[in-house]
Amino acid sequence: VQLQASGGGLVQAGGSLRLSCAASGRTFSSYVMGWFRQAPGKEREFVGSIKWSGGSTYYAESVKGRFTISRDNAKNTVYLQMNNPKPEDTAVYYCAVALRAIAGKSESEYRYWGRGTQVTVSS
Repeated sequence: VQLQASGGGLVQAGGSLRLSCAASGRTFSSYVMGWFRQAPGKEREFVGSIKWSGGSTYYAESVKGRFTISRDNAKNTVYLQMNNPKPEDTAVYYCAVALRAIAGKSESEYRYWGRGTQVTVSS
């Protein structure tokens, strides 16, 4: 399994940015894809997740209403649309896959991880 996150960069507060996570190596239709982030000096935290089947999503309170996760089954790609980002959203963002139909926000539930992509939000 390989996960490739991309799309990070510098964005102004109040702008928008879209991250992508391309998955390969197996069929993911029964699994959950998650996004996590780690800010400097802080522990990695859950951002949100999506079920490949059905597309239901789950978000951390800190990003709810601003970030949206979606997926393109044909491309085996999951997206994190970041609208109205804030400086406190600055972090390295990671995508991960949980090899189960239901997963929460714990890192231990996610089996495979991609390399992170840096997002910097300027004020």
